[in-house]
Amino acid sequence: MALFGRGSGNWLTSAAGRRILPEGWLSGPMPWVIAIMMFLMVLAAAAGLALGYAARGLDSHVYAQATIQIVDANQPRRDAVADRLVTMIAEQPGVASVRRIGEAEITELLRPWLGGGLADSDLPVPAMIDVVFAEGARQALPAVAARVKAIAPQARVDDHAQWLAPLSGLIGALRWLAMVLVLLMAAAAAFTVVLAARAALNTHQATIDVMHHLGSTDAQIAQLFQRRIATDALFGGLVGLLLASFVILAVGDRIARVGSDLIGSVALPGFAWFVLALLPLAGTLLAMLAARLTIILALRKRL
Repeated sequence: MALFGRGSGNWLTSAAGRRILPEGWLSGPMPWVIAIMMFLMVLAAAAGLALGYAARGLDSHVYAQATIQIVDANQPRRDAVADRLVTMIAEQPGVASVRRIGEAEITELLRPWLGGGLADSDLPVPAMIDVVFAEGARQALPAVAARVKAIAPQARVDDHAQWLAPLSGLIGALRWLAMVLVLLMAAAAAFTVVLAARAALNTHQATIDVMHHLGSTDAQIAQLFQRRIATDALFGGLVGLLLASFVILAVGDRIARVGSDLIGSVALPGFAWFVLALLPLAGTLLAMLAARLTIILALRKRL
């Protein structure tokens, strides 16, 4: 007995000890359950990262912009007012850039709505001025709007942040939802590991009793289960990551074909792929911890 007790640690970590419990990538349904959960987890995480990137884009670009429309059927007077406003706005503090949108550009914007014939006709269109504020200087908009109204009372100042606020709120809510889904899937994966560990413990109870009589400790026995579950979790996590990557690339290609700047802003930045690649490793560590705690606690209750 002493011989087995002293050498039990080396014996359990040897190849013979690892064969006590069957292990491998296809040892039951758990690897495939983990793969499905990791697939959903990666998709949810990718959606959250992409939405966060889009939200930052709205905050840094669209939220710092305003458009001024000058509606006047008299073209010479409209052009004179527009040029005066461009000069005045450029001198205001907090304004990063200001430009008048050309008539050709306005015609292209109207073409999908009015058709080629109406867009190329003599139909009067408002003069439009695009204003971009410096970073952190969006509070200058009310002062600029007041100066614009003083020069051209008929002018209309459109704050991009005002009509994009509901969209920003929706993006924020979806981002939080994605984070919650990632946490729920991680919790579901941990519970799956707990159930698998308990089932394996019941299946190999007779073997575990023999190992205890040979002097094996609870931690050494838990290590065997931990190794097997870690292998299954890593395999399932990599399969889930691979499948989710194909889906993300396919969806990204579809979004790119839409050609919309607003929809195209929902993109996955480069650093996000590094974060997604870490999910299978994090899932494996979580599975190992859940398996070890489950086995040790269960063995202590049975002694």
